[in-house]
Amino acid sequence: MAVFGIDIDRDRIRVFKEALSKHDALDRLVDALHATHAISDREAFRKAVYDRESVMSTGIGQGVAIPHVRIEGVTKPAISLGISRKGLDFDTLDNQLVHAIVLFAMPAGSQKEYLGLLAQVMSALKQPGFLERLVNCETPEEVEDMLAESS
Repeated sequence: MAVFGIDIDRDRIRVFKEALSKHDALDRLVDALHATHAISDREAFRKAVYDRESVMSTGIGQGVAIPHVRIEGVTKPAISLGISRKGLDFDTLDNQLVHAIVLFAMPAGSQKEYLGLLAQVMSALKQPGFLERLVNCETPEEVEDMLAESS
């Protein structure tokens, strides 16, 4: 089983080497989901992600953000993952930069399934050294290998 409870396609992993805004990073993760057919309507999904962020930042602290949307048009759960060694300003609860963004695309009405996946993601991210190893990856392939080794 995947360390996050769901396999993450390499094409849904982005390693941000340059400084980005929160919205630029989110756009790249939304684009990754759309390019791999996890979401059918990129603009509707992007708007839903932005709307969710406007209510309250999903930057939960300790270098992690977990934006999530449950929306029609998503047929099965998918995750895109963004890694930033430099860190991104994400308006986090602890005012720290975000180094890992785990974007959930969930079908409408999938609250129970979402909570289960969220628990697995949080459990993995709390493992000693896990986030640091993730952030030290240079390519999507390295991230994919690291996640596979951690399963």
